[in-house]
Amino acid sequence: MIVIAGGEYVPLYGDREVPVQVAPFRLDVYPVTNDEFLTFVRDHAQWRRQHVPPLFADQTYLSHWQDVLDPGGLAPADAPVSNVSWFAAKAYCQAKAKRLPTLDEWEFAARANEYEASAADENAFNKVILSWYGKPARLPLPNVGHSFINVWGVWDMHGLIWEWVMDFNSVMMTGESRKDASGLDGQLFCAAGAIGSADPNDYAAFMRYAMRGSVKASYTGQNMGFRCAQDMDEGILGGSP
Repeated sequence: MIVIAGGEYVPLYGDREVPVQVAPFRLDVYPVTNDEFLTFVRDHAQWRRQHVPPLFADQTYLSHWQDVLDPGGLAPADAPVSNVSWFAAKAYCQAKAKRLPTLDEWEFAARANEYEASAADENAFNKVILSWYGKPARLPLPNVGHSFINVWGVWDMHGLIWEWVMDFNSVMMTGESRKDASGLDGQLFCAAGAIGSADPNDYAAFMRYAMRGSVKASYTGQNMGFRCAQDMDEGILGGSP
């Protein structure tokens, strides 16, 4: 893991006059790989694909693995694990005494390119991200360390997989229950959603928010994976890029 020093940023749906404060935290350098997830399911049989109930993962959970404990050719050892649900990703991180990153932590770290901590306003950076978003996912996925290392020292935040975050549906839902639809902001599903955003030109972020709002915690996808985060120990200070 590596330390993300923290700071402030303006999320896509927020008030530019009131930035969000992100406390220092640790983040995995790479997304979790098939080999790492294989070790997890070996040690936690309840997360093997034949044991996971539909409430916690849909029918494509680890479906591209050759066998229950054999990822096979479509899931190389050093490629990011995919076809995993939010529930499975959360359980993995907990087993490692970690957690999924929050949406704000992930977005804060993902704003960085190779040279600066906040590159979200750079057209060239956004074009690279959008170019990847427009490409269909094909298995097997490339190994981790495929795209670029950002200024924090984190690999593949863009250009390899979509990643689960702890509060992936927080923009769409105001209630605590998964079934609470009273807080849905219907404008986020259409072009009107861009009007209320802090930066209507940040299409890359808009696509991420739209993607998160379209999935459920049991959803899996062949280009959907995750990485883990961790709170900073008391007394440990973060650096700066």
